[in-house]
Formats: sequence, structure tokens, C-alpha cells
Amino acid sequence: MTNSMHKQQSIYISFGKRLFDVFVSSVALILFLPLLALLAIVVRLMLGAPVLFRQVRPGLHHRPFTIFKFRTMRDEYDAAGEMLPDSIRMTRLGSLLRSTSLDELPELFNVLKGEMSLVGPRPLLPRYQPWYTARELRRFDLRPGITGWAQINGRNALGWDERFQHDVHYVENCSLLLDIRILFLTVGKVLRRDDVHVDTTFTEGALDDVRREAQAGSSGSR
Repeated sequence: MTNSMHKQQSIYISFGKRLFDVFVSSVALILFLPLLALLAIVVRLMLGAPVLFRQVRPGLHHRPFTIFKFRTMRDEYDAAGEMLPDSIRMTRLGSLLRSTSLDELPELFNVLKGEMSLVGPRPLLPRYQPWYTARELRRFDLRPGITGWAQINGRNALGWDERFQHDVHYVENCSLLLDIRILFLTVGKVLRRDDVHVDTTFTEGALDDVRREAQAGSSGSR
């Protein structure tokens, strides 16, 4: 990257990206307000309260924030009082919301609040923090996004290593044109439901479990 391109990227990341996020998320919230209200009513009637799923995630520079999504699962427990697996608690409504990415719409409020961006690395669980490599930690140099480079290059089908490679690629090449490209490609993928797997057992596994096992395997082979 030339000095001129690096300067343009710095200006966009420092000022332009936030302005772009505020403008687009404000327009989107106005346009989608009737749909948000309808979905809130449907979730309340079919899954009960609360309507929103809230969870703390690490954001820009690891600062914690509360992410908002529509609920997709029931709160169900076994005889011992332990929460049942996600695959059992997932509902038909939840599967529909996830496959169409409608459960993500409340994250527009996170964008408007400055906690997220429209485009960026997806915010993951706080317990994953110790398991990133030094290079992968670059994903925290930008606000987490509703969509990102990884989401249009495999989405749920990617393994962790590939996903993080895409995240770092985005951080190193962030620009207005790239953001616009990712948003348009995301719309196409959502409409076609490409690389979407609502079966919670499909993915590679929790990052900490995967890397702990890899670490144990590496130690055992010595």
C-alpha cells in the first residue's frame, strides 16, 4: 500500500467510516421500522419475553458492549437445571430468522450507538480472548460488524483460521469501496441464503475448545 493509499485509509477509518455507518443505519432503521415492530410482536407471541437476545461481546480495542439480536431459542433446562443444547432449544421461527439474517436487524441500534459498524469482523464471545494469535488480534483494531469479508467468503462454512484470515485482510484493506462491495454482496448472499447453516452443530466448534484440543495434540506429539 502506497503512502497516499494508507493516508486515505486512515482518514476513512478515523472519520468517514463512522459517518457512513450513521447515515446508512439511520436510513435502514427508518425503512425497516415496520418490519422490526412486526418481528418483535411475532417473537413475543411465539417465544415469549424477552424479545431481544442480549449478550456482552468485546468490541473496538476489546471494549465490552451488549449486542442486540432477536431471540431464536427457548429457555429450556434438563432435570438437573442445566440449559439444554442450542440444537434442542432452536425453534422453527428461530431457524427462519437465522437463515434470513432477520435476527441481526436489531444490531442496527448497536451501529447507531457507535458500538458496531455495518462492516467489520463479527463480534465473538469474550471467553475466546486468550485464544487469538498476535496477528488475529488485529481484528479488534476496528469496530465489529453486522457483516464482513469473512461472511461473504464462506460465512458459517469457514473454519476459525480461515475466518480470522479474512478478518485481518479486511482490517488491512478497509475502504469505503470495499465496505460498499461487502454490503451489496451480503444482500445477495442473504437473498440466496448462501453458506447459511442454522444447525448449531454444523460449525467447527467453539474456538477455545478447538484450539485447546489442538494445543493438547501438539503437546502430546512431542
